[in-house]
Amino acid sequence: MTAPTGISQRYVLSDSGSLRELPRTDHQGGTLLAADSWLIVDGEVRALDRHRHRFTTTCAKAAGLPEAVLDTFWTAMTALLPREPGHWFPRVELETAPADTPAGTVLPSGYRLLYRPRPAPALSTSARVWGLAVPDPRRTPRHKGPDLDTLAAVRAKAAAADADEALLVTADGVVLEAANSTLLWWEDDVLCHPPAELPVLPGVTAALLLKRAARTGVTVRPVRRRPPALAGREVWVTNALHGLRPVTTWTGIDLRAGAPLRAPDWQTWLDGLRVPLP
Repeated sequence: MTAPTGISQRYVLSDSGSLRELPRTDHQGGTLLAADSWLIVDGEVRALDRHRHRFTTTCAKAAGLPEAVLDTFWTAMTALLPREPGHWFPRVELETAPADTPAGTVLPSGYRLLYRPRPAPALSTSARVWGLAVPDPRRTPRHKGPDLDTLAAVRAKAAAADADEALLVTADGVVLEAANSTLLWWEDDVLCHPPAELPVLPGVTAALLLKRAARTGVTVRPVRRRPPALAGREVWVTNALHGLRPVTTWTGIDLRAGAPLRAPDWQTWLDGLRVPLP
């Protein structure tokens, strides 16, 4: 993997409509209101349009940013995305502008839009999930960004329990998703997911998988389940970084993982969706 020069780089939208690199010494940030990330492999990306829609929709709701401003930012940001060989995991952000924000980089509404070029962390094709069933600690579960630090703390506890992910549940124990992934599972030949009325993040990768299922005649069903109902079933955790990972081990709970029989075919299909960056 080729790492970018300056992993800590941050670019901010300026008055001119271009992205200006912030000084390396400027580490102060405002309150994070929205964020999104996606995997780039050798200049190719999957579902970038869906990430754009999720991010810009959140920005419009959180800060009332006009479409023209968001279009300008996205166009300028896309031009900076790495197209050379390597694995990358860039991030876009909306935050409240700190008091000492440089002139010309604060939107009239008092916010700023940022782009961070980042190398991708190590990728994996399967996952160990901490099944202790953590009550969902998020304040804005349907918006990606404000709760990232909270979820990072949950994942740190999962790592201490020898797991890659942590299972989140409602106050009464109904399965929601994982700390950094959407949860899907199979019940016989039916692909299941938590109902949309539950507080879950609209996952980009999960949406692609569910669309393929519907298109190929696989029954898709929203259902409420508690962790014991997942015993022996093929369970997937999905996100933009790793794509689809079957759960091969549950830690912190007496739960048997199901055999990942369907996962390889669906993983191959996901990998085939990458297209060259515009």
